[in-house]
Amino acid sequence: MSKIYLEDVKIYAYHGVLPEENIVGTYYILNVELHTDLWKAAISDDLNDTISYADINEILHDEMKIKSKLLEHLGGRIISKIHEKFPEISYIKLKITKTAPPMKGEMKGASIELEKNFSANN
Repeated sequence: MSKIYLEDVKIYAYHGVLPEENIVGTYYILNVELHTDLWKAAISDDLNDTISYADINEILHDEMKIKSKLLEHLGGRIISKIHEKFPEISYIKLKITKTAPPMKGEMKGASIELEKNFSANN
């Protein structure tokens, strides 16, 4: 299986349950793993035979602009949009990290990870 990764995409956005999170905002780090057949593009060297990284990046940015209370909801929306635009993707794994969650203590961030298998066997 062939894979495409977008790694450590950093986007400033406004998500959270607390009202101040929707005003102040913070950086989010997104990591996406996509499974699809890349061999046609490996032979043709033609963008039309693959998934455009730029299109995936655009989906990430567009969905991050829409406020959600929960990262789980945000992640579900992103996965749905990616698969809607690129039904040839058989599997998507998405990790979203909120870099400054409003919690006690010092931490690098709080994350969720969602996986969805779109293959015919599931």
